Amino acid sequence: MVMLLQDAEGPPMLCDLCLAQVCQSLSSLCSMRADGSMSLIWAPVFPQETADQLLNHMAAKEILNDTTVGIFRNCKELRLRRASIQSCPLSAEAFRLALCPHRLLELDASWVSGGLTGADIVSGLASNPECRSSLQRLSLNGLRMDWESLEANGGIHVGFSSLRGLRMLNLANTDLNDAALEDICNLPHLETLDISCSAISKLTALLECKNTLRSLIAHRLRHLDMSPAQLLFVFSQLHALKHLDFSEDHFSVDDSDGRDGDETVRQLLEGSPQVLPSLVSLDISGRKRISEAAIRSFVESRSGLVFLGLLATGVSSCDFFSTQKSLKVTGEADENQVCEALRRYRDRECFIREALVHLYSLTTDTDKPQPDVLKLVVSGMQRHPTSLHIHLVATACVFNLTTQDLAQAMPISLLSSTVTQLLNTMKNFPNHQQVQKNCLLALCSDYILQEVPFDKYLAAMLVINWLSSHEDPTLQRMAVAVISILVAKLSTEEMAQFSKDIFIMKQLLAIVQQKAMVGVVDSTLKFALSALWNLTDEMPVAARNFIECRGLELYEEVLESYYAEPSIQQKVLGLLNNIAEVEELQADLMEEDLLEHILSLLQDSQVDVGVRYFAGGILAHLASRPDAWTLENELRSTVLKQLHDSIMTWTHLEREMVSYRSFHPFCPLLQTCQPAGVQLWAVWAIHLVCTQNTSHYSSMLEKEGLTELLKALAAHPSTHSDIKGLSDSILSMVEQYQIHAGAFNNQMEPQSS
Repeated sequence: MVMLLQDAEGPPMLCDLCLAQVCQSLSSLCSMRADGSMSLIWAPVFPQETADQLLNHMAAKEILNDTTVGIFRNCKELRLRRASIQSCPLSAEAFRLALCPHRLLELDASWVSGGLTGADIVSGLASNPECRSSLQRLSLNGLRMDWESLEANGGIHVGFSSLRGLRMLNLANTDLNDAALEDICNLPHLETLDISCSAISKLTALLECKNTLRSLIAHRLRHLDMSPAQLLFVFSQLHALKHLDFSEDHFSVDDSDGRDGDETVRQLLEGSPQVLPSLVSLDISGRKRISEAAIRSFVESRSGLVFLGLLATGVSSCDFFSTQKSLKVTGEADENQVCEALRRYRDRECFIREALVHLYSLTTDTDKPQPDVLKLVVSGMQRHPTSLHIHLVATACVFNLTTQDLAQAMPISLLSSTVTQLLNTMKNFPNHQQVQKNCLLALCSDYILQEVPFDKYLAAMLVINWLSSHEDPTLQRMAVAVISILVAKLSTEEMAQFSKDIFIMKQLLAIVQQKAMVGVVDSTLKFALSALWNLTDEMPVAARNFIECRGLELYEEVLESYYAEPSIQQKVLGLLNNIAEVEELQADLMEEDLLEHILSLLQDSQVDVGVRYFAGGILAHLASRPDAWTLENELRSTVLKQLHDSIMTWTHLEREMVSYRSFHPFCPLLQTCQPAGVQLWAVWAIHLVCTQNTSHYSSMLEKEGLTELLKALAAHPSTHSDIKGLSDSILSMVEQYQIHAGAFNNQMEPQSS
């Protein structure tokens, strides 16, 4: 037995479900080539967009590698145009064979691993004459270019300029140098260029594409070696430029660094409107020495401006912005500016960190659900899994956004991904107390624990491990509360695995002992007792661990010292019930003093019915096996008589106090050869839960064969009338439920005309 404790985004699309199934079944759909790569045994000609989606699904599910990417060597059936292999482990050879033969329009190879370099990708794509002209968008964010290794291995240095169709090129976070930039600027159609965090020292080469370049992203160019006058001259010549990002990482720059860049920005803002007059967006977040007056003048002289990045500049709270309704601003003045920053700077740790700090302050006392904001916070955590700074603040924001009743207004799928991310954070930062505390605070929500789907086994393990090294009373209470609910939610297989760990048993018993030593009655003690009760439910291994950890002796003390506390006694007796259900452990309960104390609880009419119920369960299980009874027979006879006499005085319980994983422990008690007291307790228990949750337990009775046992019991001539009455009542409930369920199902069936 165990203690009791619609999604707005809609269902997934059919196409996504089909692709997910293909990903899951790849091994059975494919044969293996001699080189170890996969090949589809048979495939129709995929719609072109579906081939792209399949590749993206495989990358997102982290199953795209040298083996699986082999299916895309079949260019006739699987025709790729917009390919994403972001963060996938691919070798140069696998990339060349599987992707380069396709007539690609777009390729995102950001942060790929497995030895694939930027040089490998460019030379591989250039080897396909069609790709040279067809490829329009290429992202190599986070890669080493490594032209030297390519040449050392006999490869030919083919520059970016050979990919003549390129319009967008992302080389952020690469070792891009000035020579390569000169080559890139010879591209005839280049419109968008991202050279953030690269090794570029000169931007003069940009003058070669001044008539085509519409967007320049040059965040954190730490090696830039140009005077403000030189930089302004280059910018002033970029006649087609609509979007300029010249922001800086304010966390990693001291007062002496970036001065030329800051001065360039100051002069740009205060200078002639003829410099970049058609600018639509300007990002100067992280820059210093910017005045509100300069910002006002710049915006007023450029009517087409729709975005201004001012995070960590100190000027985003300028009153002037209240009159600019069409201008979006990243900053810290209000929630709109902060959320805009979270949206635009997803891949920039410095700005996400800054935005989250301000978001935390803005949401500390929020009373309205903000699912869009929560989604932005989770996205930041997912994109920066190793950043302690981000996760420290983000987990605090998650708590602010889901506390009290706010979680209940969020889409279930969003809460599920949020909790999954919290668990990942707990795994990634196991020794950081504040991060763990923030995650625990967010998890300690009855709604989230009860209603939201997530890996509850992992959560329980993470929380129990955290509990072992922390003794803060408030956090201990929350941790034990979370564990007590999670344990009740585990599947039978998960519970079996969880219950094997004797360390968990020791942890929970230590908390019970700690509280019992001072005689305190608080929620921590109750949660710990509930967790232990749930942990031993139909789990013989856990029950044995309990005994081996001297839990029985501790519980005997608790039973006596908390005589006037029915809520404590119920939980203690509930666990002893679980032990009594295990035949090989019943001998451990055969202590005369213990059983006489339990018998006294059964007999005492002043004791809560819930306490007497569990006392009766222990005695019924022990008395059901006369051959295993090792105490005086007189005591067993008394137990059997008192079981019958006491149960007949119990009033019906309206509140749910117990649930059962199965009715298997009841089968031995319902045999026609059992004494009436044993049978009566069993049928009273089944009648109780069936009355409170007819639909759940009616199907369980049928499935596990207990209806046949009850019928046999009711029909047997020696069965006591009290037992027959309850048995008939249970069978009647089951029959009525089946009739109603059948009628409902018939109504739901389509009618033929």
